This record gives sequence, C-alpha cells and structure tokens, in this order.
Amino acid sequence: MIQPRARNDALRQAVEEAGLTYDDLAADVRRTAAEAGKTLRTNRSGIHQWMAGRPPSPDTAAYIAEALSRRLGRHLTPADLGWEDPESTNRADASLGLDIGPDPVDIVRRIGAADINRRKILTGAAYSVAAAALPLGIVQAAEAQARATGAAGRMVGEADINAVRSMLRAFTAIDERQGGRHGRSAVVQYLRTDVTDLTRGRFAKESVRGDALTAAAAFGFLAGWKAYDAGEHGLAQRYYLQSLALTREADNPLHEAWVLRIMAHNGMDISRPEHTLDLADAALSLATGRAEPGLMSMFVVCRARALATAGRGNEAVAEVRRAQDLAIRGDKDVLPYWLTLSGAPRAAVASHSAKVFRALRDHANAEKQYASAGRSYGGVDDGGLSRITALSLASQGKEQAAQGHLEQACGTWNHALDCFGGVYSDRAVKQVKGIRQQLAVFENRGVGLAAELDEKARAWQLAHT
Repeated sequence: MIQPRARNDALRQAVEEAGLTYDDLAADVRRTAAEAGKTLRTNRSGIHQWMAGRPPSPDTAAYIAEALSRRLGRHLTPADLGWEDPESTNRADASLGLDIGPDPVDIVRRIGAADINRRKILTGAAYSVAAAALPLGIVQAAEAQARATGAAGRMVGEADINAVRSMLRAFTAIDERQGGRHGRSAVVQYLRTDVTDLTRGRFAKESVRGDALTAAAAFGFLAGWKAYDAGEHGLAQRYYLQSLALTREADNPLHEAWVLRIMAHNGMDISRPEHTLDLADAALSLATGRAEPGLMSMFVVCRARALATAGRGNEAVAEVRRAQDLAIRGDKDVLPYWLTLSGAPRAAVASHSAKVFRALRDHANAEKQYASAGRSYGGVDDGGLSRITALSLASQGKEQAAQGHLEQACGTWNHALDCFGGVYSDRAVKQVKGIRQQLAVFENRGVGLAAELDEKARAWQLAHT
C-alpha cells in the first residue's frame, strides 16, 4: 500500500511567517533562479505540491531557501525547510566561498575546480543576500602569518609577480574585446594553479608577499567578473568574497575598497540593493586619503548610484557632480594595474552616472551620459573596449526610445550591434533580446528601420547564443 506523503510543516511555517501567498513565493523563487542564470516555471501549483510533501529538485530547493531567507532576514537551508538532500555527500560544497575564512587560497582553488568542471552546485548557485553583508563584519581571523612562516614553496620575487600582472592585463584586454565567455577556463585554470601557487611560495620581504596576494586577489576579481558576465551571480559573489579575503590578507586597503565597490555594483545590477549603500560607503571610506582623484571618482559615483537606488535622488546627483569633477582632475593619473578592467575613470564615471539618472527616470541625462561613455570607451577598431561600448550604446538607445525618439534609437542600436560583433557575453545576449522586444513595438508603430534592424539583431542572436 502506498503511504501518503506527509505535509511539509516546516515550509508552511516559513511561508506563513514571511506573510507570502503561493503566488508571491513562486515569483520570488523564479526571480532568485533567474539571478543564477536559470529559468524556472514555478507557479502556485508547484508550491501546493511542495506543501503537500512532494520535494523539489535539489537545485530548486536551494533557490526556495534563498528566497525565504531574504524575506525573513535570516539564513535558511533546504534542511530547515524539511527536505532531506539525497545528494548531500556530493553537495557538501554548496556554501563554498560564502564566508571570509582564514584560507582563501584553498577556497579559490576549490571554487575554480568547480567552475572549470561546470558543477551545477556552484555555477547555478543563487546570489546570497546574507553573504553580501559579510564584508561589513569583522575582518577574518588571520592564520596568514602562520602559513607564511611555514611556507615551503619556491622563492618568489618581483619578476614572478610582474609576470602575473602581465597575464592579468592580457586576459583583461581579451575579456573586454570578446566578452566574459571567451577564455574563461584559461583564466580560472591559471588562477587556481600558477597564481595560487605563487602565494604559497617563500618571500624575502613581507611587501613582496603582499604584492603576490594582491595579484591573486585581482585574478579572483577577474574570475568573478567573468562569472558575472555569464549571468552566474552566485558564483561571481563567491569569487569576490575570496578576492576580498586575499586583499585583506595582503593588507592592501585600496584594493579592498575596489572589491567592495564591485560587490556594491553587483548587488544593484541584479536588483538586490539590501547592503549596497553600506558597501559603497565602506569602499569610499577606505579609499579616502589613499586614492588619486581619477580612482576616487569611481568610488564616489558608486555611492551616487547606491543613493539613487535608495531613493535619495538629490544626494545622488550631488555625488555624480563630485565624481565628474574628480574624473576630470584625474585625467593624467597613473592608475593601479588592477584597474584596467573598468577602463578610464572618465568613461566609467559617465557609465555609472547614466545608471544614476536612469534610476531617477531622468532619461535625457541618462542618454547624454551613456553617449559620453560610449565615445570615451571607443570601439575595437580604434583599440577601445567593444563590450562596454556596445552595452553603453544599447542602453543609450533605450533612453532615446523612452523619450519617443524612435528613429534615433534604431540608429544607436545599429551601431551597438556592430560593436557586439565578436562579443560573447550573457549581458550582450540580454541586451540584444531587449532590443528585439522593443523593435517589435516599433514595427507596429510604423518605424521603417525597425524590421531591417530586427533581422540584423536576429542574425546576431543565431551566431552568439
């Protein structure tokens, strides 16, 4: 005789405590999965089945736990919701990297191995709102000095570190021209072998060890950026947290500020702003008195964007003006080698200023700033940065469309598609999809260029998706 399933009281209690309807929870789960690059069709019928005792798949259970964690303000696991994990021995790394522990080098190696092997437990992991607050807590208890004292590797000198810096520049240049999917395995493999091995060596001076750790942190940052560009935000967050741990161990507060900054932007980009203003403030505080004007402008505009996201528009605009002034003053600054991923400060400030104005629904100023960013970044033909130029142009077209300038938007999108030509990036895929959706509306309004441009966009999708 088949025994009926027992109702899932743990799930029911969590949902009731959160004050959610079944439709609310289904929407939250779909949204959480989408942040990890996964598409779920969860609906109220599915919620009903889980309540009745039918367990979801292990991946879906993780998304449900994260969705409810966000609503309740405390961390929940699938086990807390009454689900036994039949793959528990294979899923022991589910929380790998979601802390700032004493040995980030080991964690980076393990994350890298899971990344290269495309282990779904990490590549499909949800972005953790709880983990986003970790950098704001107590600095990790450093067992670093004990490791350094007991190091038995080869002697590492400045020439070794300069070689890693050169590789970082080369990988970064390729990333911006062809997108995060290009060369991703090579970056991660180099990080988890050559770069982490460097940090386990012997050093004549503590300053050289700090340089090695900073170089490893910069490579971890790049690996996180590539995961972000692939739409794998949970994995990106793990890389960023370990990059932060490495740079703290290196005692490099300016690079620490740089990592806090990207974590703030990442949260805003995926509409998870819970800790972004605190992260931006922490980054700005660390950078103050240490950063030259050009670099400082990037921290200020990050705070401007966080203020706009928080609904503090007047303060946000004031910070935009301050960032623009700093960027102009910093035109001739000699910037750190790890800054190359973001391009010149003036271009980066324009790009993020546009996002501030977009959040404030000031489409005219957003369009102006995206246009400035596109010009500043340049295209591949003139040695510029293809992906960010194309993304800026695509966003500029959306701001033009929002103002009713439909023909002008089509011209801008046509230029964007040219710049997207050899770019392999999840962000590019989403932008082109969005362009096509708007072009369908344009065709119905009789915009002559829309059909031809839509065919060009469709051809790009076939070649790049």
